Amino acid sequence: MAETPLARLESQIAFLNEADKLKAIVRGTKLCDDHRYENSAEHSWHLTLYALVLRDHAEPGVDIDLVIKMLILHDLVEIDAGDNPIFGDHDTAQMEALEKAAADRIFGLLPNDLRDELRAIWEEFEAAETPSARFAKSLDRFQPPMQNLQSGGGSWTDFEVTEEQIHARVGSKIAIGAPTLWDYARARIAEFFASRPSV
Repeated sequence: MAETPLARLESQIAFLNEADKLKAIVRGTKLCDDHRYENSAEHSWHLTLYALVLRDHAEPGVDIDLVIKMLILHDLVEIDAGDNPIFGDHDTAQMEALEKAAADRIFGLLPNDLRDELRAIWEEFEAAETPSARFAKSLDRFQPPMQNLQSGGGSWTDFEVTEEQIHARVGSKIAIGAPTLWDYARARIAEFFASRPSV
């Protein structure tokens, strides 16, 4: 049976209404002014702005329009799977399974052509094998340190993060897709930790 225009529109609206739930997923990173934690929808929007503004730091072969699509879609799975702070404790394999099931359900709300298109963009981001996906992943890892630096430590303070942990968990992931951004971040992170009183 052929899809009717009304059925298609209803599927599209159902997906958009479901996406609104991302606004209720609280992340482990504080806003730049440190007054509250951001939600995942705010994070996704901010990352798309990062892509627009920082696109001159992308390597050759990066499609910024595709990067923006990846970044607006990448955390939709958190509606079901929740946010897992990079410095928190969680089972990676379990999280991947939860996120895949979430992607099945959430993208499955769409008409088949859109389901397949948007799911493929999400999968490309997750695999991080193309230049565009690597840049998108780098921005996803670059934005939280910028907010933590601006907020006076933010989640680094909450999770008692060391400079070495930032290098290990975040540094290589930024450097692989945006080496100039990691050079910038690394210098500022070093300044931040050097300025803190010894414990």
